[in-house]
Amino acid sequence: MKNIILASQSPRRRELLTQIGLEFEVHPAGGEEIITSTDPVEVVKSLSTQKAAAVKEELEGQLPENWLVIGADTIVVYDGKILGKPKDEADAICMLRMLQGQTHSVYTGVTLLEEGKQTTFAEETKVSMYPMTEEEIAWYVSTKEPMDKAGAYGIQGLCARFVEKIQGDYNNVVGLPVGRIYQKLKKEESF
Repeated sequence: MKNIILASQSPRRRELLTQIGLEFEVHPAGGEEIITSTDPVEVVKSLSTQKAAAVKEELEGQLPENWLVIGADTIVVYDGKILGKPKDEADAICMLRMLQGQTHSVYTGVTLLEEGKQTTFAEETKVSMYPMTEEEIAWYVSTKEPMDKAGAYGIQGLCARFVEKIQGDYNNVVGLPVGRIYQKLKKEESF
């Protein structure tokens, strides 16, 4: 059995890993995120690798035997523009105005890092949103829910009322494609 370390402070990622029955420790990655590409797949793969590598480095000498670090990063992409977490309420309003009534993509990059081996992949899910009025956008931003989420919304929260449909893995939009992670771990016999 691997000693899994989640390189994330996201409560949603913790809930998703718990949901599929994995036991793990949480050690959020420190350090600055460096983006060197405009390709969404390359961005999330690079950021997830940076997070996993940072945690491995931070825990060097303290890693348990048979360790596995899971790094992840999620972005929202609309019309070629990468939307991370909003800087403030005005930024959240701007993002929601862009996304309302449109279809966008959510990409999550995942890195599974263990001694002598690294697996990195990206998952894409398309999300179509219903049109939102200015009042609905203002109300949603006032709930503070959008403030720590890529694209300024949480599909699993109050924003669910504005989601028309998705194509792909719902859990990927929440922040972690746990089905794909489990299948990779099973295939690699990493748990």
